[in-house]
Amino acid sequence: MVNILIVDDELMIREVVKEYAEVAGYTCDEASDGAIALDMIEKKDYDLILLDIMMPNMDGFMTLKKIKAHKDIPVIMLSARQEENDKLFSFEGGVDDYVTKPFSPKELMARIKAVLDRYKRNTNEIIKVDTLVIDVDGRKVTIDDEKVDMTPKEIDLLIYLAQHKNVALSREKLLSSVWDFDYYGDDRTVDTHIKMLRHHLGERYRDKIVTVRGMGYKFEV
Repeated sequence: MVNILIVDDELMIREVVKEYAEVAGYTCDEASDGAIALDMIEKKDYDLILLDIMMPNMDGFMTLKKIKAHKDIPVIMLSARQEENDKLFSFEGGVDDYVTKPFSPKELMARIKAVLDRYKRNTNEIIKVDTLVIDVDGRKVTIDDEKVDMTPKEIDLLIYLAQHKNVALSREKLLSSVWDFDYYGDDRTVDTHIKMLRHHLGERYRDKIVTVRGMGYKFEV
């Protein structure tokens, strides 16, 4: 059974989402702010979190930061704010999708399924480039047997690049494949994640991610 935590200060939003989610076969708990959500996450395991940005006591950004610091739980951000910087900040913080209000409950269910499917893939795949090891199933990256700390989205992006080694991938292709749905904004979210990936890979492996001028990037081996 898939357990979802709905974190939103609007009761009506929580009730509508819960109704559709339960019809889709999920079980749901509710929290009206970030502090309550964090307490619930400590006491129970959740498979996915729907997180509003604008909440009293603790907003969604701070809640997201605290969640990702301790647990690798997929998060879909829900927000009435459509500013590009809010979306970029959310993706940089590790969210798996960003849904703006008002939204279609049916589309939200499709996005939930897409995120859950990605987390549940069991490929048992290990990608090795010298001492760089990417554990696809375990969603872990190591260099010289030392774990490299990355956000879930950075890991997703690195896995996708490495699985398509030596293939030039456009920013649009990376957005649609790694984020599951088209991201409506400019391409800076990909560039930002690439920049962070190169930083985490260090001097020895940062150059494996090659910029393809006028197009995008490729993982060159």
